[in-house]
Amino acid sequence: MLNSFIKAYNEAVFETDKDAAFSAVNAALTAGIKAEDVVFKIVIPAVEEMMSNISQDPDANLAQHFMTAQIAAEVTEKMLEKFDHPPDIIGRVVIGTAYGDLHSLGKRIVMGCLKALMVEATDLGANVSAERFVDEAIARDAQVIAVSAMMVHTAIGDNGARKVRRILKERGLEERIKLIVGGAPYRYDAELFQTVGADAWAPDGVNAARTIIHLIEQVKHHEAVADL
Repeated sequence: MLNSFIKAYNEAVFETDKDAAFSAVNAALTAGIKAEDVVFKIVIPAVEEMMSNISQDPDANLAQHFMTAQIAAEVTEKMLEKFDHPPDIIGRVVIGTAYGDLHSLGKRIVMGCLKALMVEATDLGANVSAERFVDEAIARDAQVIAVSAMMVHTAIGDNGARKVRRILKERGLEERIKLIVGGAPYRYDAELFQTVGADAWAPDGVNAARTIIHLIEQVKHHEAVADL
């Protein structure tokens, strides 16, 4: 029975049909499938499949991935209200567009995927100062700062990721908070992320979610070893 709902949901998100996706998960609930299973056996596998597909096809339809991520995030939020017990959050990230940059599509894809994968993501918006990135990460106990930039001058400028790295170093936070960057300039120069002082980069919004989770795990491992 579960397989039929998986099939219906996957077809809905492939067609970017949010109403059909919600119909599929609501039908699953009506049939007695728990909200937890809807998220972990239907929604999350669909997101993971999308991640796998975009890894194999970098030119895949960006708009479709955006809608898939948004649908997954909205469905997950609704299902969480029905959980018997609140799920464990994998970790926390603050995400925003670099100072001087107003583009947001890639960032919104990342947000959708992260929410569906049980990462607490705080969207700081666009044109975010380096100081705010760090202050918000500290305030929210986030393990990762994600800085998006779609223009070269905002990617490499002194008020973007470079300054975030400088502040993290000055405050002794480099092991506690990791820095990831993304956006068009980094796709054209695979070593640019190192130039601006980031720990990692991602070629697209979908893979950024996977990389962010990996960075969260790095921070948690470091903290666990430090506590021994």
